[in-house]
Amino acid sequence: MRSRSSATRCAASARVIGRRISRGLGAVARPHAILERDMPQATAKGTTASVQDYLAAIYDLQSSGKPVIGARLAKHMGISAPAVTEAIHRIVRSGYVRVGRGKELSLTPKGHQIAEVMARRHRLLERWLTDTLGLNWTDAHEEAHRLEHAISPRVEDRLAELLGMPSTCPHGNPIPGMASPTRVEPFPLAQAKEGTTVVVERITEEAEADKKLLEHLWKHDVRPGRRLRITEVALPAETITAASDGQTITLGLRAAAKIWVYVPTP
Repeated sequence: MRSRSSATRCAASARVIGRRISRGLGAVARPHAILERDMPQATAKGTTASVQDYLAAIYDLQSSGKPVIGARLAKHMGISAPAVTEAIHRIVRSGYVRVGRGKELSLTPKGHQIAEVMARRHRLLERWLTDTLGLNWTDAHEEAHRLEHAISPRVEDRLAELLGMPSTCPHGNPIPGMASPTRVEPFPLAQAKEGTTVVVERITEEAEADKKLLEHLWKHDVRPGRRLRITEVALPAETITAASDGQTITLGLRAAAKIWVYVPTP
């Protein structure tokens, strides 16, 4: 969850840890072939951690394809609606966000540029924290949020090299500037039909902001690449039940809408 208070509270410790990461990655060898980053040479320098959080949160929510409005942003970030409204006014005046019809929020080119940098850093850090340090993905998400404001472009690039230029974070969300994941036609798990088999494509950033949901998915091994057989869709109860490798998991349809899946090829 991206909140202004957490960014302020952890800024000092994040800077210290960021310097330690930088020293630790200093000797990483460059791979024989590295994909060129198709990203502008942008940094988040000159913006506060709070502004970065808002831009990144809008970026994350836009990936669901649903309109981003203040109320949805406030819920996602765990911040009061009045505080979000005040912050959005400031960010709009700074030229990072536009407010359209129906009060829908969208990123301007320079706002998108910063948000993309933050998303890249966050998702690379999550991959490092899980793959290298062995954290579970709930803890990795929280720790990555603390660290993403502190690392430099140099450390960001070193992390990418160290990790072998991964295309997604552990939750399956694409890392900006990397090779695109295999193309599929994903849809929300909440739309899956009873009796069908689907494969988890990604756990959205909106789901990642829900710590209890993320822990529940981890416990039941619902991860990208996992096949799920839909055993029941109970519309009156608004739940969906799936089975995988002897485990059964039941989710509310609202939670299931934050998990994207696809139908495997025969």
